[in-house]
Amino acid sequence: MEISVKRGHPQEQKTACLIVGVHAGKKLSSAAEAIDKALGGTLTKLFKRGDLTGAMGETLMLHEAPGTSAERVLVMGCGKIEGVEAAEYQQIVGKAARAVADAGLRNAVACLTELEVKERDTHWKTLQAALAFHNSTYRFDQMKSKPSKKTRCAKLTLLVESVRNAEAERAVAIADGMAEGLNLTKDLANLPGNHCPPKQLADAAKALGKAHKSLKVTVLERAEMEALGMGSLLAVAQGSAEAPKLITLEYTGDAGKSRPIVLVGKGVTFDSGGISIKPGPGMDEMKFDMCGAASVLGVMKAVASLGLAVNVVGVIPAVENMPDGKAIKPGDVVTSMSGQTIEILNTDAEGRLILCDALTYAARFEPDVVIDIATLTGACVIALGSHASGLLSNHDPLAEELLRAGQHSGDRAWRLPLWDDYQKQLDSNFADMANVGGREAGTITAACFLARYTKAYRWAHLDIAGTAWHSGKAKGASGRPVPMLMEFILNRARRAG
Repeated sequence: MEISVKRGHPQEQKTACLIVGVHAGKKLSSAAEAIDKALGGTLTKLFKRGDLTGAMGETLMLHEAPGTSAERVLVMGCGKIEGVEAAEYQQIVGKAARAVADAGLRNAVACLTELEVKERDTHWKTLQAALAFHNSTYRFDQMKSKPSKKTRCAKLTLLVESVRNAEAERAVAIADGMAEGLNLTKDLANLPGNHCPPKQLADAAKALGKAHKSLKVTVLERAEMEALGMGSLLAVAQGSAEAPKLITLEYTGDAGKSRPIVLVGKGVTFDSGGISIKPGPGMDEMKFDMCGAASVLGVMKAVASLGLAVNVVGVIPAVENMPDGKAIKPGDVVTSMSGQTIEILNTDAEGRLILCDALTYAARFEPDVVIDIATLTGACVIALGSHASGLLSNHDPLAEELLRAGQHSGDRAWRLPLWDDYQKQLDSNFADMANVGGREAGTITAACFLARYTKAYRWAHLDIAGTAWHSGKAKGASGRPVPMLMEFILNRARRAG
């Protein structure tokens, strides 16, 4: 999609759809006032008749717009005029984008950045509008013999105030880069397990390396991981015919002047649960167990596309977890790269087994911070649902930085405790630790397990089990937490600049 910003009068915009906002209490935005005048008071009449209320999220498509240069006018309800909340603005632009997509319109002009949003500036409003329209054009239909032929919106123009053009243009450029990363994340996550084994993730990383000279890509094979002593990661892979991969992507954006941000993404390309096999219903969604890996690849693509002045490393342990005669069994003891031994009580708690070796490996990059991203625990879904990712960290400033990035981007997280009190749940009679800590506080004990491998650096863990994909009729990858991570990295890049 081509997105641009410009100045101009709303009624003079030649477009398939002009989008304006109205508020509750019969209050029109300045763009809506101009359109109401051009339409001979149509919006005012609709208010009087009760066909238009201005309530938050309301949409009304006028299919004729005489007196303007637009073919249609989409009127968006924006709630109270006193100031729109950030989350409400995201709802408004999201609904506007979906309305344009549902109508199959080829282009649109939006006059929504003029809305007053509490504690948000033009840059943020433009970025969110651009991202919403990019998101509305996403489709995953490469597995279908007859892909949809419905017209996608190919061009969006955002009308902005003249003094803020440069600010808005920069926001559009960032949105374009982020959309590339989000689309890659969704594409990889939506692929079925037979089309996206560990090798496919490695190939996707190599393709990024070829497309962006700023990215150095390395893929370690089984023998190399054996030489490093990655017994925990390899234990998960041993029940599958698919070979494991350890993928690293190194982006240098400031000539090596700063220590890198290291992102570690869980890449279980299909999780059957292994010998501790999962129930059959819903198991198809376990193709999404590599959403952490997909999000790391998406972030690396976005960062490289934008050429940000920051150093970022992505580390992806990629495996398939399957039951087989060679698969690990409950009660087995394995030795991690760190030398710590693990009693495997449940083979379906495999994500932490591959992450612990990847987290040990991450130390060699001398990181400033390490953030792991994983669809790790069903307990997190029970605790937080699909609204917030779980966040646990051994460093308060890092945790606060991520929480702020999540709040600002709308891709929110909620922090859970990482107290030593929970560590005793991982006690084992036969190894240094067990890989599960019982039913209580499952998200926390999973993070406590990982914390034993992250003492050498500042670390945060994002449990995205509830946020990485949608179930039901809208089943598909959400792209989260790419927006949060990009906000975090963009903030770092701004400070460095």
